[in-house]
Amino acid sequence: MQTHVKALIVGGGAVGTGIAYALSKAGWRDVVLLERDELTAGSTWHAAGLLPYFNMGYATSHIHDHSIKLYKTLEEETGLNPGFSVVGNLRMAQTQARMDEYELYASIAETVDIPHEWMTPAQIKERWPLVRTEDLKGAIFHPTDGYINPADVTMAMAKGARDRGVKIERRWQVDGYHWTGDHWDVTCTKMVEKGGNLVASEEQVVIHADHVVTATGNHAQRTAQLLGIKIPAVVVEHQYIVTEPDPALVEYRKMQPQHPVLRDADAKWYVREERGGWILGPYEKNAPARFEYGVPDSFRADLFPLDLDRIEAEYMSFIHRIPSSENAGLKDDYNGPICYTPDGNPLVGPVPGLRNMWLAEGFSFGITAAGGVGHYLAQMMTEGEAEIDMASLDPRRFGRWMTTEYAARKNEEAYDHVFILHHPDEERPACRPLKTAPSYDRMKARGAQFGCVNGWERPNYFGPLDAPESFDHDARSFRRGGWWKHTVEEATAIRETAGMIDATAFTKHKLRGPGAAAFLDWFTTNKLPKVGRINLTYALTEAGTTRTEYTIVRLAEDTFYLVSAGAWQSYDSDFLAQAINDNVERFGPMWLDDCTGMHGVFALAGPNARAVLNKVVRDADVSTVLSNKRFPWLSARRLELLMCPTNAIRVAYTGELGWELHHPMEMQNYLFDRLMEAGEQHGLKLVGARAQNWLRQEKSYRAFGNELGRDATPLEAGLDRFVDLSKQFHGKAAMEDVGIRSKCVTMLIDGPADADPWGREALYDGDTKVGRLTSGGYSVAFSKSIGMGYVRPDLAVPGTKLRVRMQRKLWDAEVTEDSPYDPTNARIRIDG
Repeated sequence: MQTHVKALIVGGGAVGTGIAYALSKAGWRDVVLLERDELTAGSTWHAAGLLPYFNMGYATSHIHDHSIKLYKTLEEETGLNPGFSVVGNLRMAQTQARMDEYELYASIAETVDIPHEWMTPAQIKERWPLVRTEDLKGAIFHPTDGYINPADVTMAMAKGARDRGVKIERRWQVDGYHWTGDHWDVTCTKMVEKGGNLVASEEQVVIHADHVVTATGNHAQRTAQLLGIKIPAVVVEHQYIVTEPDPALVEYRKMQPQHPVLRDADAKWYVREERGGWILGPYEKNAPARFEYGVPDSFRADLFPLDLDRIEAEYMSFIHRIPSSENAGLKDDYNGPICYTPDGNPLVGPVPGLRNMWLAEGFSFGITAAGGVGHYLAQMMTEGEAEIDMASLDPRRFGRWMTTEYAARKNEEAYDHVFILHHPDEERPACRPLKTAPSYDRMKARGAQFGCVNGWERPNYFGPLDAPESFDHDARSFRRGGWWKHTVEEATAIRETAGMIDATAFTKHKLRGPGAAAFLDWFTTNKLPKVGRINLTYALTEAGTTRTEYTIVRLAEDTFYLVSAGAWQSYDSDFLAQAINDNVERFGPMWLDDCTGMHGVFALAGPNARAVLNKVVRDADVSTVLSNKRFPWLSARRLELLMCPTNAIRVAYTGELGWELHHPMEMQNYLFDRLMEAGEQHGLKLVGARAQNWLRQEKSYRAFGNELGRDATPLEAGLDRFVDLSKQFHGKAAMEDVGIRSKCVTMLIDGPADADPWGREALYDGDTKVGRLTSGGYSVAFSKSIGMGYVRPDLAVPGTKLRVRMQRKLWDAEVTEDSPYDPTNARIRIDG
């Protein structure tokens, strides 16, 4: 056993071997992989081996694409056939809404160059006559994917890794992790088989590892306990059945090639051929979570008891879709563990609070993802960042507040939602409401339809007061849903009168101490503000790309209040804390407090915002306290709003006169009532996040997770004014070395009459794909669709004519100047 390694990988399924393969290919030689049983002994052995391209996420689409392309090269490289049957994948639609989903997905696929074709019911029937098509609207067909043998592809990647020097050790279990300050000491125990069970022997070794990657699959909860963290990856039961040969299929195959993998998403199942019969894999309701607190020692390559009654509806719909299958008896059935996370995406990246510890857990589509995850995680480990933004898979997207009970229930929901309509405005109901601001009930009584951000309930929009509980669900659409007209009214109120937005979910930190100013000056790209002022600034990755956006309020010479995106509290907190710890000796002592839950935030904006605040502010000279002279744009000061002390910041993400009112959480209801009373005569309207998203695009305000991420620099994002190149800051040299590969632009779009872009669509110059949207919506100022995205630098010129892919058509778009609405910021600075 090699005891000093560059990287130790724990887990020998498809994902673990994929990471070992990729690290070896990246040039790391001192790599060891440990498997407590045999390679593929976890979920890999009973996986159906499907390789679906379909995914609504940009990063995950890249991952699946890399895997599928990699698997086609493994036999030539390793001599082992991974069993890849490139039969294609036909995803059928029974409704127009499902076709709308496929059309949106197809535009995302175009940004990754994923090949796809459209098929009519008649074309399907002509090509695959065993499929019933009279109740279908159509289908999308991926000709280049199919299915693979999970064990064979795992062994092929393992051989590729071994050929480059990776050591793979079986029957070794990790029993402890200890960080020494510069490496991990990992205690490992030899496992032996007794009576059909694996038991620990007395033989132990300690491996000294610079890096550790856990890819422990079903055993993620045990890994979490050993590391003292929460990993919201919990097993859910998944059943599938294998039929006896179908005589009609056997006859068909005498003259025809295999059927593609068939998916009837509206019926919630997939089907593929298997030795003259069929494999049916349903995603039914009420599949339970298992092993919430760890896998029993006696559970190895085992299965759960069957519950075929649970999948009866899916089985009958399978017979409806392929009528000849009724003549095929059941041959085998499986009910095995498959790991999920609360949002269905895996956990790939650094462990919060730990150094050189990496997670690759929670894979519900592990065979599809294994090769791509290995590739991009290896880039993160060896180069500092992946070439694509992996934040959507980052383990730190889930906060420390998350419990095992929450994860288990949300994972059951994620399983059930595999084949639902994945609306871009989808909001999943399980485990909600959980985190609520005090004014939650008041907003709900006024028609709030809530979204969920980092567990917080946040109004997306305000619907009709008499709406039934199902209104929000019924209002969703791939086009302009039932919520759209309400959002138009809210955006119009901000532009014409006044609106108030609940921004309590913002992430908030306070940094203080003698070293705070010097540290922040090095840590961020912009000049630090003076006391009582604010600035917008960015922290960079090692690769010079955008890691986090901060609004910094300087409360005193050595005290700073940092506001960042609400969805990324744990992500930002971990990043800040590690950077401070690394540099405290360099800059001096400082203390960081996460005060997100201490302060509520109301964003008040619009031409009448000052008039509303004047009704409640108390000052020696109320008539001037909110004037430009005493309270200029981009400044902050303490305001007494009747009996509520408030840290008011003169900034507005909507591009109108406005303030963010940061207040004690326990006084939120008091402040809410007083502001609503004060706003009655000034047209104050409650406004949700969707209207805010539209309005910020009219101002070309970039959003973290959309325009801002780990795959673009602030200079590529067009944020030069927030980057002070006269000073030295973290990531500066790397940022300059990257140069300008693409540029962020805002564009106005002459789109379809019943739809707006969602921010995932492909952009074209003529018939040439030149970029993609990262945000989209509707502009009340210009009465047309609006979007932001990245294009080649030569196309980022106002007046450039481009086209956007929506509903399978290309629609005209024009690049505008930055901030097409009020480009001089006159409305933000209006005095009074």
